[in-house]
Amino acid sequence: MPVLTHKLATAFPVAPSRGALRPLALSEVRIESGFWADMQDLNASAIIGHCEAWMEKVGWIGNFDAAVEGRLPADRRGREFSDSDVYKLLEAMAWEVGRTQDEQLEARLRALVARVGAAQETDGYLNTRFGRPGQGARYSDLQWGHELYCYGHLLQAAVARGRTAGDDALVTIARRAADHLCEVFGVGGIESICGHPEVEMALVEFGRYTGESRYVDQARLFIDRRGHGLLGDIELGPSYYQDETPVRDAEVLRGHAVRAVYLAAGAVDLGVEDDDAGLIDAVSTQLARTVARRTYITGGMGAHHEGESFGSDFELPSDRAYSETCAGIGSIMLNYRLLLATGEERYADMIERTLYNVVATSPAADGRAFYYTNTLHQRVPGSTPSTEEPSPRASSSLRAPWFDVSCCPTNVARTLATLGSYFATSTSNGLQLHQYAAGEVSAALDGGPIAVRVETNYPSDGEIRMVVTETLDTEWDLSLRVPAWATTGAQLRVGGESREVAPGTVLTRQVFTIGDEITLVLPVAARWTTPDPRIDALRGQRAVERGPVVLCLESTDVPFAGSVDNLRVTGELNDVDGVVTIDVRGIMAPDHAWPYGMDTPEMSSETQSVQLLPYYSWANRGPSSMRVWLPTEGDAVAV
Repeated sequence: MPVLTHKLATAFPVAPSRGALRPLALSEVRIESGFWADMQDLNASAIIGHCEAWMEKVGWIGNFDAAVEGRLPADRRGREFSDSDVYKLLEAMAWEVGRTQDEQLEARLRALVARVGAAQETDGYLNTRFGRPGQGARYSDLQWGHELYCYGHLLQAAVARGRTAGDDALVTIARRAADHLCEVFGVGGIESICGHPEVEMALVEFGRYTGESRYVDQARLFIDRRGHGLLGDIELGPSYYQDETPVRDAEVLRGHAVRAVYLAAGAVDLGVEDDDAGLIDAVSTQLARTVARRTYITGGMGAHHEGESFGSDFELPSDRAYSETCAGIGSIMLNYRLLLATGEERYADMIERTLYNVVATSPAADGRAFYYTNTLHQRVPGSTPSTEEPSPRASSSLRAPWFDVSCCPTNVARTLATLGSYFATSTSNGLQLHQYAAGEVSAALDGGPIAVRVETNYPSDGEIRMVVTETLDTEWDLSLRVPAWATTGAQLRVGGESREVAPGTVLTRQVFTIGDEITLVLPVAARWTTPDPRIDALRGQRAVERGPVVLCLESTDVPFAGSVDNLRVTGELNDVDGVVTIDVRGIMAPDHAWPYGMDTPEMSSETQSVQLLPYYSWANRGPSSMRVWLPTEGDAVAV
């Protein structure tokens, strides 16, 4: 094992001891305006407070008070994993305080930490669902109890707090819990695992933060134990919680999608700390096949409502897409770890796709309602969820203010608070920009500090202008990602010269001076996208993307048709200053007593031009039907 080191108050959500690329601290990437700045402002002004208020309202935070006051189990509220959402809220608060120095939020964070810490047992155990008179015994339900999963989110919250504010009460609580875990589940202890992976990557990161290798050792035990049937069989099969095949032997991500990506992220973390290229390669291979065969155009993962799970290869139905927001966030976490480990921009491509089309889709425009699942085809207008009670259904037809299982809103909150970490990295002699937003990026290279200002309206506009604001007196590298979708037309301008560049990494190496400009122009104009012919559910359909943004057709914009399913695309696609329209004709199909054996539906003679909108903004205007994949005229496909 390498010696782990800890630097106080360095705000890295992920800080591997080695890798092709170095992460940048949140203070080194400042997103100042544009799409993602607005999302971060929404998180600060609405989402975090909304999550906190709802967890007070439904009693999940109050569970810790009830534990202290001896009112459990009678007064416990929420599912067995509700503690974890309190911890994700704490993590979001910690990163946001580190980002903005918000004194009011700091006070709320401290008060919440005190309530949580008061419920911790003397041996470090901390859970409001198990271990007290009238409750199940500790670790008596590792299949479904989520005790270790909750610890994982506690440790991640402590890492956020420690790296932004230094060791404090939250770090102390987490350290006691982690020591308890190592004692109970270490060598000679309970030789089992948690039904919901998460604690693995949390233990590695906590080990990185504290410099204590025993936490990484415990993560290794959990990862090596998985895949040997320790949790037993269930109706959904042991693949549901990835316990049927060892991590190193699996060929693709399978089972419950969130569990799968969390486990894979933890395995990459462990592979990096152990310098285990075989483990990293195994996960990389699994992810590559998953992206190629089991991932939606949005970057969403999980085709089955049953088990919130992946389907088989090329099983990607639009109308039954589960595509949980948390699975998208887990995918981003996994891809980011592989980006740092390998430097391969394909991982940044997936981060971009998933950020714009899953993470940005979940919250409503006001930040006070969320999608848990992200369908790609809404057949009938949805119904407005209650604003007073949590939604009992994850697959709500409109964004809901809260859910009985509300893992997604708090996950969105912590992701937006750490957004800058995904945008850029460094090496000993270079800066790499992987995502684009207006702001300032700085890094400490081996030769000294450098910085660039980024000026752009991306993704509305494809021009991204970098201006050097701090530099060295020796040459250094500025690397820019050309997205995989930019197959033709991308241009790089340096020093008055312009050249076409291909997808991947474009590198400029020179002695920069303050004021030097490098401009990358990406072809963001709307384009047709066709599906792999092996995806049965999408035959005869096409989608439209504009830059990294997936577009959709919403019934609000086609009142003459009644439903988006009554239209066929004629083939015309227009993009005028970002306003994207297509030409469509309506179906004239009478009802029949038997829905088979009819002739091809007759088409309306009139062509209409209709506007598409970004998928992330759908249903912000009320109930509607919607579809991403659009049937084309003349194709006899089911809708």
